[in-house]
Amino acid sequence: MTRQARIDAPDALHHIICRGIERGQIFLDDADRDHFVQRLAAVLSETSTSCFAWALIPNHFHLLVRTGSVPISVVMRRLLTGYSVHFNRRHHRSGHLFQNRYKSILCQQDPYLLELVRYIHLNPLRARIISDLSQLDRYPYSGHSRLVGTIDDGWQDTESVLMLFAESVRSARTRYADFVESGHSMGRRPELTGGGLVRSAGGWSALQALRQTKDRMKSDERILGDSDFVESALVGAREAMERKYRLKSLGCDLGTIVTRVSQLFDVPETRIKSSGKEPDRVKAKSVAAYWAVKELGMAGTEVGNELSLTQSAVSRAVRRGEEIVREFGLSIIDDGNA
Repeated sequence: MTRQARIDAPDALHHIICRGIERGQIFLDDADRDHFVQRLAAVLSETSTSCFAWALIPNHFHLLVRTGSVPISVVMRRLLTGYSVHFNRRHHRSGHLFQNRYKSILCQQDPYLLELVRYIHLNPLRARIISDLSQLDRYPYSGHSRLVGTIDDGWQDTESVLMLFAESVRSARTRYADFVESGHSMGRRPELTGGGLVRSAGGWSALQALRQTKDRMKSDERILGDSDFVESALVGAREAMERKYRLKSLGCDLGTIVTRVSQLFDVPETRIKSSGKEPDRVKAKSVAAYWAVKELGMAGTEVGNELSLTQSAVSRAVRRGEEIVREFGLSIIDDGNA
């Protein structure tokens, strides 16, 4: 069966599960884990990707992240490629480290965000890496320790989670800890990690109730949410894909974009492609980067090479470009075809 494309969009919430190839270990010691966390923090920061929950298990890891300035696929490629090179060099091995296809589930924030935070952060306990909740509070390789405040390294978005429990950080941490403890007895929850229709229905009991009333639901293995959310996500993904291929069918590529931007901002194409921080050049580069990454789906590294920008500069340019395009109502094609 042909694999379906992953679904992504600005501000989309994703539960990501990535396993070692043939379920092999991807973290052999704390040095591996420390390097992974450092790399994760750097990549998320450079791409303005928010992380609400995460946990490292010897042969896999979980992330709960929100799409920032670049697609999640680009974030994951940078994270996995960089870590694989480091791991192979350090342990004198070669070949693939991760399964070729990680699982990425687009999630409806309400009511799933907190359920996923709890589920992900209880993984080390379910995997018996640690023995009890007090050890989980101090476990450095999970976002739980950051939410309860025993570790504060600044890169995880703890505020967005804690504010859902209380305005006071102290009260929020207490309520969050109680919430996690109440989920300890729930065990494994397949409705949060797989099951397509079961997941979209809200679990087996909800699905059975729907079957009794003969209600029909939209469902998709890549999406965790109610029927309306699933349908909306699928429509949005289809429209984005159609637009991407429509632009390409019209012969739109990075060269076309640079020419269009040059006309819009009266900046020579050579200046758009060369280094420089003059305001008009920065504005033109930003719009070009935004259209290339978001509309054509180009990788940030490729765009950076063409526009003389570093990877982190591309991420910043995409954010600026999006604001400029929206403010002035700009379009890649000037004849109403896009």
